Amino acid sequence: MVSQKMTDAINEQINAELYSAYLYMSMAAYFEDLQLPGMAHWMVVQSQEEMSHALRFYKHLNERGGRAILKAIEGPETQWAAPLACFQAVAEHEAKVTSLINGLMRLARQEDDYASESFLQWFVNEQVEEEASAAEVVGKLKLVAETQGGLFMLDKELAARVFNMPPDLTI
Repeated sequence: MVSQKMTDAINEQINAELYSAYLYMSMAAYFEDLQLPGMAHWMVVQSQEEMSHALRFYKHLNERGGRAILKAIEGPETQWAAPLACFQAVAEHEAKVTSLINGLMRLARQEDDYASESFLQWFVNEQVEEEASAAEVVGKLKLVAETQGGLFMLDKELAARVFNMPPDLTI
């Protein structure tokens, strides 16, 4: 059985994951407005990933005897100065999520909640990938900033990103 303290913290994380999904959909709308459908697609895929993360936390609580309590989701930003600024915001946001996951890991250790600690290890590894992915796009945007057509080539590359719902989350 999961403790109330861990249940409350995981409920906060569910909210954070849903906010992340909402933020990335807002970024997708921003890129659609700029006529950059590949970048918009990248953000939609990112939003889908975040929704699956929220679902993982939800399932973990249910499996451990806790209850998910969904709270209001704060409205995200809707405008950025440029595509680079938007992806820099992604990188900053993912660093923040990493700190939230680390906080959950600390709490699991304090609570002697080995099941949650084991569960959270997947997220620790996932955040390494999330931060690296954002940093890669930021780096590429910096490289193409001075090249004519570079933004459009990168947009086409980002359109190829695919999301596959993890089998353990499908119904």
